Amino acid sequence: MTSCKKDIRNITREELALLFEKNSSPKFRINQVLEWIWKHYESDFNKMTNIGANDIDFLNKNFIINKLEISTFTTSVDGTIKFLFEIDKNRVVEGVLIPQLNRLTACISSQVGCSLACKFCATGKLKMYRNLTAGEIYDQVFSINQYAIKKFKKPITNIVFMGMGEPLLNVKNVLTSIHYITGSYGMGMSAKRITVSTVGITKIIRNIADMNPNFNLAISLHAVNNTTRNEIMEINKSNNLEDLQDALTYFYEKTAIKPTYEYVLLKGINDSIEDAKKLIKFCRKIPSKVNLIEYNKVENTPYEKTGIKRTKLFLDTLEKNNILVKFRRSRGEDIGAACGQLATQNK
Repeated sequence: MTSCKKDIRNITREELALLFEKNSSPKFRINQVLEWIWKHYESDFNKMTNIGANDIDFLNKNFIINKLEISTFTTSVDGTIKFLFEIDKNRVVEGVLIPQLNRLTACISSQVGCSLACKFCATGKLKMYRNLTAGEIYDQVFSINQYAIKKFKKPITNIVFMGMGEPLLNVKNVLTSIHYITGSYGMGMSAKRITVSTVGITKIIRNIADMNPNFNLAISLHAVNNTTRNEIMEINKSNNLEDLQDALTYFYEKTAIKPTYEYVLLKGINDSIEDAKKLIKFCRKIPSKVNLIEYNKVENTPYEKTGIKRTKLFLDTLEKNNILVKFRRSRGEDIGAACGQLATQNK
């Protein structure tokens, strides 16, 4: 007989409240259960010690909790750690822990695969399988955080949604996971330490702006003319730079949150002084900052890393024009954990 039990973490608070009401449970019960599930990370309803017997029976009869668990992990020579989380049968998603001097950053996936096919990104070469649930996203964060506490004696300090997939094409589950990551009955982490990265889905950027978010927004920009961006990022054909600029202006005016522009330097593609000048013009529309990113080689792509001299010239041009910019060197490249390299082949 096929089980009709639902994963309780995939049910909204409002839906769960109605179910508890039908069960004649006290109104405070839902907060207790949510705290057990998210804060204490308990998956056995029988161990929820302050829940009454009638409600324990109700939970066991109607719900299950399916968690992602770390399958394996690999450590880079630079200390970066890549985790594989088993999902469904013979499929995995990847998460990364990046230790730095004053921070521990968890890089989290939002989808299994990706549908956007950015030419320089390994994940874009995979087929889109499915969205991750809010619980599965939370599992990555919680598990990596537990690993950090055990290994480094301190919790993660930052979360970036820059792993596999496009977060804004799974926006409901991403926002729900952030709700529990930051909530008092979850991990209680500050939303200001969370960054959601997107290729620039303009309609959804506007929708998020209307929700008054507290987390940071990063844009995978990578080119500042439509011809080049069309070539390396298919999404630009339906969400061009002009539309993106308008959406980001709306976002900033509504939230006062400065977006970060992620810009991977590709040799001979987007690394000229003329490209730098166009990026400066783009940045001056609203307060923002730039992360220049060292390209990490992806198999079967024609792209190459920009040389040291040209990189410095590009960086200096931005700085001389008062653009707030940081250069991000490759981390975890030897284990396929660097920016643009997450692409575990699912069988």
